[in-house]
This record gives sequence, structure tokens and C-alpha cells, in this order.
Amino acid sequence: MTDPKGYLLLMLHAHLPFVRHPGYDLPFIEENWLNEAILETYIPLIRVFQNLKKENVPFRITMSFTPTLSSMLVDEYLQNQFRKYIKNLISLAKEEKKRTKFDPHLNYLSDYYLSHFEDSLSVFEETKGDLTKQFLPFVESGHLEIITSPATHGFLPFYQSEPSIIRSQLRNGRRTFRKIWGRDPKGIWLSECGYYPGLEDDLDKEGFRYFFVDTHGINHASPRPMFGVYSPVEVGYGVFAFGRDKESSRQVWSSIDGYPGDFHYREYYRDIGHDLDYNYMEPFLNSNGIRINTGIKYHKITGKTAHKEYYRPLEAMEICGNHAEDFLRNRISQAEALYSENKQPAIIVSPYDAELYGHWWYEGPQFIEFLFKKIHFDQDVIQTIHPLEATRVVPKVQSVKMQMSSWGENGYGDVWLNPSNDWIYKHIHSLSIDMFHKTNELKDSKDPLIIRVLKQMGRELLLLQSSDWAFIMKTGTMVDYAIRRTNVHSNLFLHLKSMLDTGNMDEASLAKIESEHNLFPDIQVSDFT
Repeated sequence: MTDPKGYLLLMLHAHLPFVRHPGYDLPFIEENWLNEAILETYIPLIRVFQNLKKENVPFRITMSFTPTLSSMLVDEYLQNQFRKYIKNLISLAKEEKKRTKFDPHLNYLSDYYLSHFEDSLSVFEETKGDLTKQFLPFVESGHLEIITSPATHGFLPFYQSEPSIIRSQLRNGRRTFRKIWGRDPKGIWLSECGYYPGLEDDLDKEGFRYFFVDTHGINHASPRPMFGVYSPVEVGYGVFAFGRDKESSRQVWSSIDGYPGDFHYREYYRDIGHDLDYNYMEPFLNSNGIRINTGIKYHKITGKTAHKEYYRPLEAMEICGNHAEDFLRNRISQAEALYSENKQPAIIVSPYDAELYGHWWYEGPQFIEFLFKKIHFDQDVIQTIHPLEATRVVPKVQSVKMQMSSWGENGYGDVWLNPSNDWIYKHIHSLSIDMFHKTNELKDSKDPLIIRVLKQMGRELLLLQSSDWAFIMKTGTMVDYAIRRTNVHSNLFLHLKSMLDTGNMDEASLAKIESEHNLFPDIQVSDFT
């Protein structure tokens, strides 16, 4: 076998904000974000990895699991919430089998979903609801590399004026990853690929060896890298940056000609939770009577009009295989052209939100399985690779200086700082400064209650810094929830700070806050000094 002319570095960024609301009379619809991701993305990816390993197909894939997501995956309350969620869907699918008995194709689809839900519950229970234990065997075998992110997915370029924010986000990102996954991460997915000059110093101090940026982050570097995004660059302290390949991203991400928009694929926006009679659906909505998606979708995209035909899974799988072949063929052509030009193998970095595969693009996990099989069986021009392996297979790595960038719309920071959300930053910066002063004032305290209050203030501050709230405000979806979370974390921080300022320590109130926002159990007061 000849040496490959290129390597595909497939990177899936798995992230959800911390949403956990035990003990409330009314259900929080937002808790379904995790349930949907487990059912439609994480369990299907586990199935794909299991199938590939069972068939002895070698593969390399990198995934980031953010600390908030990892914390939710191991949380007993949220695991039980998923059990309720999936059992409700099983009951609904059984009712659908009865309702559709006179429509052969809908009856087939209802049975298809019933089998899917029952199998998913079986996979979930293999490790008693802890899906991190389902991914770990692939880490041990070298097929999967997992990395972390800043603690609550804070957009770091906006906080470079406050070193304590950067430090606490990075430290708790690494520390939480080690606690849950049992190892230190080699790399980090910077939230929204947000980089600014000098960040590599802090990354090095926390032991991170690589991160990812968008295309222009590499192409605008100084000196301009000879190999563009097709080779990692060193940015200082032995820390490497990997740039996104636009071409492979476009084939999947593009809203115009990306694969997920194929008319044969399942239509995300047609769900029986919205389509069927309300009185029939109401017992299964579990949403205080509000219509929500159930995950049972009977239609394919069909076209750009409101007319939708029935979904045909086998037909979609055939198209999916064709798309995997097309993707591979394009990567082969790309690798051969780049090898001819650069005289070294190209590292083709293809990063995506993990939830695209399965949740938004229902057939996405199967696309990944087909792609890895085709890479193994059908060619020998390219191979899959992990990031640090990539630094060793290319003979030349340049050292460069990069400027601020992100992978958000327009490439910088205006998604997370604009008239829809700019008001949140005065709170974040003001409270971060308060936290810095208060921790330095009380860091030597021997009173365990004071230390508990300081640590919970740190948790509330980190949760306040999540990039998700600003993003939601910008996109205009679930805005009320994002505003509420911003206000809740700000107010809880101030409530806790008032205990320290007045000396009126309300331990019952503290315990209640600790119980609901229970992530980062190893948080340290020194993270904020």
C-alpha cells in the first residue's frame, strides 16, 4: 500500500448548554434539547461506531464533549428524564401503529419508529444511562479522540480583558473533562472557534496542545502559511491550530446545495406533534399543553413547496450512500491536487456541530458509517487521522501569528455582540470583577460555608458566561428562556454575594441553589483570583 496523499480529520463538536430544572411543577421544554440529542445524535453515533468496530473497519474521528454536556450525560436526574421521554415516545408509537393500520406506508413508518425507540432505550440502558461509558471503549481502542471546551462555552475573545474569566473557563473545562472522562484532554474546541492573539499562552498553561479555527484564522495569519489550512500551524508554546477546509464544509453545511437538503431525506419541520389533532396528541406532549416536536416525522423534504410526500427510509439510505461516495470522491481529488502542488499530504479538516448528524440531518450518522467504510474498502489515497497524529505526518509545520476570528456568521464576533444581546456583557464583566475582588478578599477563609458560597458564585458566573444565551437572542428562538437564564444567574450571584457582604448566611437557600446548578463539583476559589 502506498502512503496516502491526504488525511481527513473529521471533527464533531458535541455541545448543549446546561439545562437542568428538577422540582418544578411545570416542565421545562428546554430539557428536551438533551433528550432529542441523545435519541437522534449520540445513540445513533454509538451505533455507527459499534458497527464499524464489529466489521473491523479502521477509522479515526475526533469529538469534543463540552463540560456542560458531559455533566448532563452523567446526571442521574437528567438520565431519568430521558427514560420518561423515550418511554412516552414508545407509547406514542404504539398508538400510531393502531391509528395508521389502514394506511400501509404510515403503518410501516410507525413500526419503524417504534423499533427505533425501543432499540435506543436498550442502548441507553446498557450502561445504566451513562452514555460516556458507551463512547469510552472507542477512545481506548484509538478510534475516537475526545476533547473538551471552555467550561460553559464562553466566547473567550470578549473576555480577554478579564484574565480570571479565561482562567476559570479553561481550568474548569479541563478539570471537568478529567473527572468525567478519566483522562486529560490533549486538545480543546474553543467555543465558536473564538480565538484571539495571546490565548495560546493560557492554553499551554492548562496543557492543551491544539485547537481549531475557521479558514480565515489561518489564511490571515502572519506570515501567511505556505500550505493554507491543509497543514496545522504552530502559534506559540508548541500549541497547534487546525483550520477548517471550506470545500468539505460546504458540501454538508450549505443551505443551498448541501447534502442534508436532498429531497429524499427526512423533513425535519413536519412532525406529528404539530400535524395531528391536538386532543389526540395532548397526552403525549409533556409540555404543559404546548405543541412540540415528538421525533415522529412521516414526510421527506420532497421539494421547496409545502407539499410533502411520505418518507421512505430505504430510498434515503441509498441516497446517503451516494452522498458518502461523492464526498469521498471530492476529498480524493482534493488530496491529489494538493499533494501535487505542496509535495506533502494534505490535512483536510472537516468540523461540524455533532447535532447536525442525526438531529437536523436524520441520515447523517449513516453518512458517517458509509463514508468510513468507503474510505477503507474503496480507495487508498486518503486516510482518517487524529489531530496530534497529523502534526507528525507532515514534514513541514509553520509557526505563525494569528488574529481574532471565529466560525460565526461574518467570521468574527457580531453574532454574540449586537443590539439583540449586547446588554448582557455589562452584567458579565461587572460580576466577574466583583468575583475577582471577593475571592481575593476571602480566599484564605477557613469557614466552609463561606467557601461554599464563593464556589457557587463561581458556578453562577460561569453559567452566565455561556455563549448560548447571546446566540439564542440573536437567532430569535427561545429568547425568553435565554433572557431568563441571564437574569437568573446574575440574580443568584448577587444573592450569594449579599450573604458575604452582610454576614447573613442562608445555608438553606445556598443548598437549594447548589442542588439545581450542581455542575463543576471540583471548582476552586483560586480559579477566580
